[in-house]
Amino acid sequence: MNYNVDEKGYYGEFGGAFIPEMLYPNVENLRQQYLKIMAEPSFKKEFDQLLKDYVGRPSPLYFAKRLSEKYNTKVYLKREDLNHTGAHKVNNTIGQILMAKRLGKTRIIAETGAGQHGVATATVCALMGMECIVYMGEIDIARQAPNVARMKMLGAEVRPALSGSRTLKDATNEAIRDWINNPVDTHYIIGSAIGPHPYPDMVTRFQSIISEEIKWQLKEKEGKENPDYVVACIGGGSNAAGTFYHFLHEREVGIIAVEAAGKGVDSGESAATSVLGKMGIIHGCKTLLMQTVDGQITEPYSISAGLDYPGVGPMHAHLYKTGRAEFIAVTDDEAMQAGMVLSKLEGIIPAIESSHAFAILETRKFKPEDVVVFNLSGRGDKDLDTYINYFKL
Repeated sequence: MNYNVDEKGYYGEFGGAFIPEMLYPNVENLRQQYLKIMAEPSFKKEFDQLLKDYVGRPSPLYFAKRLSEKYNTKVYLKREDLNHTGAHKVNNTIGQILMAKRLGKTRIIAETGAGQHGVATATVCALMGMECIVYMGEIDIARQAPNVARMKMLGAEVRPALSGSRTLKDATNEAIRDWINNPVDTHYIIGSAIGPHPYPDMVTRFQSIISEEIKWQLKEKEGKENPDYVVACIGGGSNAAGTFYHFLHEREVGIIAVEAAGKGVDSGESAATSVLGKMGIIHGCKTLLMQTVDGQITEPYSISAGLDYPGVGPMHAHLYKTGRAEFIAVTDDEAMQAGMVLSKLEGIIPAIESSHAFAILETRKFKPEDVVVFNLSGRGDKDLDTYINYFKL
């Protein structure tokens, strides 16, 4: 079984490029060029140098002693929260801005939900002196105000998406409209492992630095490259894709993807795509998607803006369908409590997205000798208002 993309842009039955005619030249040019550009020594050198000197990689692999004692297993945290900009998103935006430069693009657009991808895109555009427009749902603009301010400080224009649920899905729709209208000079930096081929594969490859580092860091700490389990939260799925990438074909490594159940999988307010989704097309790819009987996309819900998406990347849909990954849905309440546990036991306040992953420790039992690596994909600064309101701090 192959869990990587095939030459046609599919992971099993999921993937492809379902795009308007106007976007075909752009996407096709990217498809033909991306692997060649990524293999160029000059590209690799610049990418690695920026990850080291600008982002601050490698991010530490931290043994969480008190968390391990509480749950009677060996818990390691991959500290993506310590990256410049506070999350894993910058790994991908650094790669894509270098790609855009080599493709001769001068204007960058992006979509964002929690704001972390928007900040990471605005950051690299400032670094490279490129125009930056970030589309963000009106509701997300309100609940992620600190990130909106950061983007503006970095010189980006933040454009609100005022249609639909006014969240991530709608921001993505607006960005795609912009791209259709400006195909020649504009590169669309998609922030998740979603979209038309080659985006899911390209984003995953840029994020695969996470699992690449885990392997050698674990060798140093445990004398073995492969953990027993890797765990990551999943919305569209870029942090999870990067965490899983080098373990996809290592059968002894259990892969656990944690989705947002919102107020409960059957509550009507959820984002648990693996449970509720059926095959459909969203934002240019065929994947699992929450939709009505007649194919209308249903509104997702999660307390976490970054997991509030009605679909999941095609790689993850394939991992779910083939049974290679175990999918667990976690409610708002479980995630918020897990965030508080991590804060109090380890002195690390996680992003609410990441808190979803840690919540499984309450119910999913591991053996005392198991090595379980969690991707701590972002820090909680951006979510302080949500934590304050939830816990009445």
